[in-house]
Amino acid sequence: MNIALPFVGRKREIAQLRRLHARRRHTLIVGPEGVGKSALIEHLRGTLPLFVCAQSETLGEICDNLESELNLSAQPSPLVQRKNRLLKVLAETGQTVVFDGLGWTTPKISSFLESAMARATVWICTRSEHAPDIGHFWSLLARFKRVELKPFHLSETRALVQAAVREGLVSRDVLNAIPRLHRRVSGNPKILRALLDELARGHCDLSNARSLERLDLDRRIHELFPASAAICHA
Repeated sequence: MNIALPFVGRKREIAQLRRLHARRRHTLIVGPEGVGKSALIEHLRGTLPLFVCAQSETLGEICDNLESELNLSAQPSPLVQRKNRLLKVLAETGQTVVFDGLGWTTPKISSFLESAMARATVWICTRSEHAPDIGHFWSLLARFKRVELKPFHLSETRALVQAAVREGLVSRDVLNAIPRLHRRVSGNPKILRALLDELARGHCDLSNARSLERLDLDRRIHELFPASAAICHA
């Protein structure tokens, strides 16, 4: 079960990314796991022309994802030919391409990204911009405009919980627990959404001091064993 929750917050970051898109600036979107980088890109795709490479860990994954995104027919070609075809198409489209989930980069991936930068506007989504984490691509970061995604403020947590209540997805009792929910998830939108999903599975007595701890345990269990039944002890 994954309840459908609206996109909330990030107004400043959205405005900034719209400006950078209009100026065709290479952009680094950086933030910890679960802070909402992928969700932000998906939201922006509703109004901005973006090609998104959802998996960027290996050059093969990049080719697979971009070929699908660009509606290119799959060909049993050597990787170098697939790479060159992608670079040619990116130059022809002239649109912004987003490489999501970029982690440690090998020399081959870094070389491909630099070639893509020469042909199109490139956005990178990554958890870290430090050399030991991002690898060989680190030397190119000076050419990127940095946009940092930080954890939710309390107001953003409140907006998401209120939206879930308005949609009838969770009980109104959750409104009284917003500050505790915010502290429990440390402003992490991914964990917050997962806890709201757990709350939608059944009633939990959030007036109990340990209820959120048990709810979070259910969330962790479901991450490890998605098919397991939800257990929420009042």
